[in-house]
Amino acid sequence: MSSLNSDSWTTGLCGCFDDAGSCCLTFFCPCVAFGRIAEIADQGATSCCVSGTLYLALATLIGLSPLYSCCYRSRLRAQYGLKEKPCPDCCVHWFCEPCALCQEYRELQHRGFDMSIGWHANMVRMGKGAPTVAPHINPGMTR
Repeated sequence: MSSLNSDSWTTGLCGCFDDAGSCCLTFFCPCVAFGRIAEIADQGATSCCVSGTLYLALATLIGLSPLYSCCYRSRLRAQYGLKEKPCPDCCVHWFCEPCALCQEYRELQHRGFDMSIGWHANMVRMGKGAPTVAPHINPGMTR
């Protein structure tokens, strides 16, 4: 496994069987896996449900979900300084969509994200949530 500070992915593109859970999720429910990836990559700006539904619609209606999902691979690479390998992001998603989603899912897990709870809950869990302030105490009766 690579260091999280390097420019290499922590697992290979074909390392799907390193994590049976994410492998099954991305193979049988790619819209759920993609939705979770997109919510984390967008830092909570879009929800898992919205992204996953759009992915499913693109996949079933016109078959172009890889064009949508490759944008998020590019976004993840930019956020974490990862190399574009083994080939350009669109090629990875176009020719090997399940493996690409699985690799991205594993990458985020290795970076400490619990993919099932979403961006905001992860920020709270990591101690990066909304700042806490001392409660306001009413001073009582005054003249």
